[in-house]
Amino acid sequence: MGVVPESEAESEPGVGGSDSGYRYPVPVAQAQSRDVVVVGPLGGLLLSCVRANAPMMIVRALRWYRDLARLGVHLPLFVIHDVGLLYASPREQLTVGTRSGTDAAIAQQPRLVELHQTYRSIVEEIAQSEASARARSMRLSDDLVVVVLARVLGAVAQRIGRPPYPAAIPLDPEMVRELDGQLPALFAGSPRTFELTTLDALARSRLHVLTLADALDLDTLRLLGMLGPESSAAGALAHVDLLSAISSPAANDIVNFSLELLPSVLETRRSFATGTHAVHGYSGIGSKGSLDSLVLTELAWDTDEFGRRMLENEILYYTREQAPDEARRLHLLLIDASASMRGERQVFARGLAIALAKKLQLSGEEVWLRFFDSRLYDVQRARPGQLPAAYLLGFKGERGRNPARVFAQLATEIALLRQREARDPVVHLITHAALHVPRPLVAEVARQAHLFGVFILPSGGELDLEYLDLLESHAVVDHATLQQKRARAEAATKIVDQASKLSERVSIPPASVVPRMRDDALPPSLRAPKSSTRGP
Repeated sequence: MGVVPESEAESEPGVGGSDSGYRYPVPVAQAQSRDVVVVGPLGGLLLSCVRANAPMMIVRALRWYRDLARLGVHLPLFVIHDVGLLYASPREQLTVGTRSGTDAAIAQQPRLVELHQTYRSIVEEIAQSEASARARSMRLSDDLVVVVLARVLGAVAQRIGRPPYPAAIPLDPEMVRELDGQLPALFAGSPRTFELTTLDALARSRLHVLTLADALDLDTLRLLGMLGPESSAAGALAHVDLLSAISSPAANDIVNFSLELLPSVLETRRSFATGTHAVHGYSGIGSKGSLDSLVLTELAWDTDEFGRRMLENEILYYTREQAPDEARRLHLLLIDASASMRGERQVFARGLAIALAKKLQLSGEEVWLRFFDSRLYDVQRARPGQLPAAYLLGFKGERGRNPARVFAQLATEIALLRQREARDPVVHLITHAALHVPRPLVAEVARQAHLFGVFILPSGGELDLEYLDLLESHAVVDHATLQQKRARAEAATKIVDQASKLSERVSIPPASVVPRMRDDALPPSLRAPKSSTRGP
């Protein structure tokens, strides 16, 4: 926070007199008040028509402003601030209206006065729309707000060009605290041609902007909110994925289908096994542990016997519940993105992939997702609590179809994965029923990984593939099932349950997490005597 020198307090606008000799603090320091990177966007806030009861909401607006610039959407801060708050903050915490001092500051510019009145009416209409009311109830993350702003205001940004200053304003809460009194001076400290051009473009695009604001795909926002923060990795690429998802007409059908499946999936709870770490409760007995989990009867041994048992690792400890070792098993979801999956098959495949990935993730499994057509695309890792749903919704494959090449690449990568990271891969294949792959290639993949297939039949088609016997299990979805909403959801739910049970069946837990100790894992003094046979 800057401090105005006593000798300058009278001349600093918005600071007040200096009769008492008190040094008045101001949000924007003297040095920053000459920096166009700061004065440009902050001074424009005098034109804003929305004020939040929590002044620190301006800091969120600064982040939206900078992230939009990274996406190539350049707009004045006051527009981003106003429209963003209408989607991000509860209505009862907002005040819509002209700021104090605005009329006096723009009174000498009749055109600006007229455009500002039009802008205020646009803001009021967006504030009263059903879409903004529903969005406010969702408590959107900053990344989702950025995408909403890009969707609603992107066309306006294309008409006005770039601003005369970069979007590099620092995210400093102290710089925007109690800023209102200084806004008139900041507004006068820089030319406002960019703001005037933006207001003119908004006035010309009024109907277009209001239509986009009212037609937002809120179901997609709801799904992304349900699947975890951002539902994608942070950064500019995440914004691109989110924008692609919210702008895609085909994504809405996938979203609606996913929303039908998720309620039952979200009830999944993580399974537990035994271990030695001090988490959860006791669940068994083992030969490793800490002193606080020592079985008390061990203290009944005399000193010599106790020392011998300790040296030979025969001391017994209580073992605790813990999550199974996650490093051994890896679930890889392969989703067909070729032209044969367009329409209803694409909706089913991607909705199923989202539901299955979320269920496996909630069960404590590690999940990777990959699309394929004529080749395998890059791996998308599902992080704890997050799922790259935006990527799944907006991905487009345009490379034809070459199953043999895909499986050859898959076999090579799985071999490297097993060698370098000692993983036990489980491959879930979601594809068209005509995925013809040479049997030797499928056999090579099945030798290194567990294979589970979901095949979607065309109208009147049949499943006739030579490698079905090489799969651990497979499911078939016919065209009639895709036509019925209830039957489609039931089929997907059944497949998700079947796939999760498959992962339990193929699991090979390490010795340290086996719930029940094998005889050869017991200390020698507790093992059952073995019968011996004598030779002739």
